[in-house]
Amino acid sequence: MNKDIYLTNNLKNKKEKFIPIHKEKIGMYVCGPTVYDNPHIGNARPLVIFDILFKVLKSKYGNNSVNYVRNITDVDDKIIKSSKENNISISELTNNIIKDFNDDCKYLNLDEPSQQPKATDHIDLMIEMISTLLEKDFAYEKNGHVYFEVNKYKDYGKLSNKKLEDLIAGSRVEVSENKKNAEDFVLWKPSTSDEPFWESPWGKGRPGWHLECSAMSKKFLGNIFDIHGGGIDLIFPHHENEIAQSRCANNTESFANYWIHNAFITMSNEKMAKSTGNILKIKDFKENIDGQVLKLALISAHYKQPLDWNEKLLKDCQNTIEKWYEVYIAIDKTITLNEDILSPLYDDLNTPGYLANLHQLYEKALKGNNNDKSLFVLACNFIGILNKTKEEWLSIKKKKLTISEDDILKKIELRNKARENKDYKEADKIRNELFDKSVLIEDKDGKTIWKLK
Repeated sequence: MNKDIYLTNNLKNKKEKFIPIHKEKIGMYVCGPTVYDNPHIGNARPLVIFDILFKVLKSKYGNNSVNYVRNITDVDDKIIKSSKENNISISELTNNIIKDFNDDCKYLNLDEPSQQPKATDHIDLMIEMISTLLEKDFAYEKNGHVYFEVNKYKDYGKLSNKKLEDLIAGSRVEVSENKKNAEDFVLWKPSTSDEPFWESPWGKGRPGWHLECSAMSKKFLGNIFDIHGGGIDLIFPHHENEIAQSRCANNTESFANYWIHNAFITMSNEKMAKSTGNILKIKDFKENIDGQVLKLALISAHYKQPLDWNEKLLKDCQNTIEKWYEVYIAIDKTITLNEDILSPLYDDLNTPGYLANLHQLYEKALKGNNNDKSLFVLACNFIGILNKTKEEWLSIKKKKLTISEDDILKKIELRNKARENKDYKEADKIRNELFDKSVLIEDKDGKTIWKLK
């Protein structure tokens, strides 16, 4: 059965059948990190969601058919501010954060994107695009600043599905005496003596944030491509501005055909953000939680729905991975996934539906043969979990033990003696002591065995 892929397209505000421009050359652009601080869990959600979309597209159209571009913004006002606050150079700051970001992606077991361009490597393309917008009278320059004139683009607000006045009223608009209109947004700004700069026809300066993505997507994907993604907070002004400047510069009727946005992660139903101080950085989980547990938590809710982050969620996902490793075996290379198993992911990346399929496959594997187990492990591997062998998983857990194996065996021996003496209170006490140290014991066939919880 040849299933179609459906995606919620925010440009049309509805779920649509995905029809690529060219099946052999699908283009997907996702806004990556601004590297001024380490990524947090909120940043991880789009990384994981669009990684799964990348996998789904490759499974449908072929491994070499998808050009997935995820940019890195390494010039920005936040970066300049952070480098000053940390008293390090901008290059040292951005290089450190890029390294940490790439490490976080490996920790989450994400496929590498086809391209990961940096903004600072493409300033010449940005200057070229600004020059085109000025020539076409969609932009104007004043005192070294260049602005896009929003009222000259008739479709502004179409992605947000709002009128211009409503968009402006609900956002923080930069106030500047250099602007003709409050809603106009910056394409180029002058730099002070202690800020990074590039030479341009308008003086020493640097590009506006919105322009960076327009220039890099054009280079790697062309004037019109299939999918543009990011967090829901990017719809306005970032993505709205990208569409405006790209369509006007390139003289096209569209920019990206499908716009996909993931919802926020919340804590106690409040958006996770630096301004609220409820930030959990990805690196903070690495010592105690395996990446696949974190990934399972991130896809436990549909990407369009807010995901409330809490300890119970993580504990449940830890227990699920633990349980699933009970049937882990090396995959039989002759086993393949059919589209029926993948069908929830084809239906607007329905990850909860796919996880329900995994639970069913697990139950079958628990009672079935090696083919059933292979199929289950392969289905888990598809989304990047159960990616470690059972031995690797157990060795990770053993490293976290706060008690040696010798001491565990001694405790078990003491417990067995207590049971022989009918001192069940002492036996329960020892069992609980071991449990507190993440050791489960089980009496089976006259013997006591132990395992890590």
